[in-house]
Amino acid sequence: MQKINLVSRIGILVTILLLGGCATTSQSNDPLEGYNRAMYSFNDLADRAVLKPVAKAYDAVTPDPISRGISNFFSNLNEITVILNDLLQFKFSQAADDTGRFLLNSTVGFAGIFDVAGYAGHQSHDEDFGQTLGAWGVEPGAYVVLPFFGPRNVRDSFGLVADIYTDPVTYIKDNGDRNAFVATRIIDNRATLLSAEKVLDEASLDEYAFVRDAYLQRRQNLVYDGNPPEEDFDVFSDE
Repeated sequence: MQKINLVSRIGILVTILLLGGCATTSQSNDPLEGYNRAMYSFNDLADRAVLKPVAKAYDAVTPDPISRGISNFFSNLNEITVILNDLLQFKFSQAADDTGRFLLNSTVGFAGIFDVAGYAGHQSHDEDFGQTLGAWGVEPGAYVVLPFFGPRNVRDSFGLVADIYTDPVTYIKDNGDRNAFVATRIIDNRATLLSAEKVLDEASLDEYAFVRDAYLQRRQNLVYDGNPPEEDFDVFSDE
């Protein structure tokens, strides 16, 4: 079973928080807007009907230390993907630091349950194959909302395939165990964001456009490590 990301409404909450709740009106590349809006509504409905209620129940019965340990565990697994993309982007110093972080948390931190590396000053980084393609000069392409995987562009959609194949959970042979890991990760991530979703609810009259703009800005920001070319901001602003 492939790794399944959170639905669009959930994944974008992280974007909104990182952007400080600000997204501008965009002139974004959204030629599939009709389809995208329909898929966004489908993902949102799936979240409200299934994922959110399950996440609320999980949050209610799981003590904070256990929930934090589960989140740390999955974050530590993701370090493998981060390290590979560090290397592919020739960020060798960052790759060394992330490798040290992974090894420290995997051993002293008991498989990443405790973020010992964080306390030791090893900063967590966010790298994936979509960012690597961007660093290599691949254009983002059209914005697209995927079923269950949520907001993407064409470049990130191709990157997602590589992300799946570098996810250790993908290689768990027993289907039951693999499905349990995937489900736990999704529910834990969703529960973590329960307290933040009010930001999205109150952010804009057009939630779809707000999510799209926030996603595109954040991905551009990540590709350029927080320093995108000035002309790239023009894509997201009114003329």
